[in-house]
Amino acid sequence: MKVKIRKGDTVEVISGRLEDKGKRGEVINVLIEERRVVVQGINLRTKHQKQVQTQQGRNLDPGRIKFEGPLAISNVMLVCPKCDKPSRVGVARDEEGTHRVCKNCQAQID
Repeated sequence: MKVKIRKGDTVEVISGRLEDKGKRGEVINVLIEERRVVVQGINLRTKHQKQVQTQQGRNLDPGRIKFEGPLAISNVMLVCPKCDKPSRVGVARDEEGTHRVCKNCQAQID
């Protein structure tokens, strides 16, 4: 199924954990099969890593690593670059092809 949010878009979290709700960030990755997005600085997770020796003889440092976890795509809304508000996204077709359109101000997003 076609996804209207792409890598590099600015999105705002509209539902989910209270500390992430209302925050904005840039989309790092879109997982189309799972209908999820990874947003920079949002939904931070902590992973405890052991010290591991690689094949080149170097050691990976132990400790806690913070990384962004994926969010459901329904929990984020695209922020329109023109009106700077979270809005729904429509698709407009013309002679040049298809374009994403902001439902609030009818501005072309692409």
